[in-house]
Amino acid sequence: MRKFEHKTDLQLEEYLTEEGNGRRLYVTPEGKFPSITTVLGVLSRAGIAEWRRRVGETEANRISTQAARRGTNVHQMCEDYLNNELDVKKFLPHERDMFSGIKKELDKSIGLVYTQESPLYSSYLGVAGRVDCIAEHDGRLAVIDFKTAGKLKKKEYIHSYFQQAAAYCVMFEERTGIPIDKIVIIIAVENEDDAQVFIEKRDNWVDDLQETIRMYNSSVFQAEC
Repeated sequence: MRKFEHKTDLQLEEYLTEEGNGRRLYVTPEGKFPSITTVLGVLSRAGIAEWRRRVGETEANRISTQAARRGTNVHQMCEDYLNNELDVKKFLPHERDMFSGIKKELDKSIGLVYTQESPLYSSYLGVAGRVDCIAEHDGRLAVIDFKTAGKLKKKEYIHSYFQQAAAYCVMFEERTGIPIDKIVIIIAVENEDDAQVFIEKRDNWVDDLQETIRMYNSSVFQAEC
């Protein structure tokens, strides 16, 4: 098993979170900020509601619960592996299979690991979140986000992933002074040997991100009126 090196002098503060009205808020020294996943939910809200209506609440709940469990466990395998402490026996066979595609990419491309599962926030954007991983990818520092999917994804269907990672780039630079302009989305796909890897530049997605934040803030304002 490959051993990954970690940056040991980077200190990131933990923040409390609050849940309510379908939102998660991070309590930071500069105020309460909504999580980036909550904010990006405005992009898929209508589509999810239509899907739930089409398949029925019982089936929708079953699929959502299964997908959430799968995603959580594959994320945990990624974190454990990069921390040099993965015990595959703790995970189900189909989860191991999905992780194996991501493992190939990690073995090939990851250099120094800066941080994993760390809370961040941006007072400039007014959002917060917990980043999957920040590490060197093919020699350049990148925000790396791990996803799971039941089938192969097209780039035009995952714009929210790029916006999420762009937000983490901005948050990390605000908190540490270290700029990041590279985004890497790694998607483990059921019944596929290799993970999908999408690489983008932060600045290509910041404008779209800010528009989504404006949409979210408008929806919150309307709901509270």
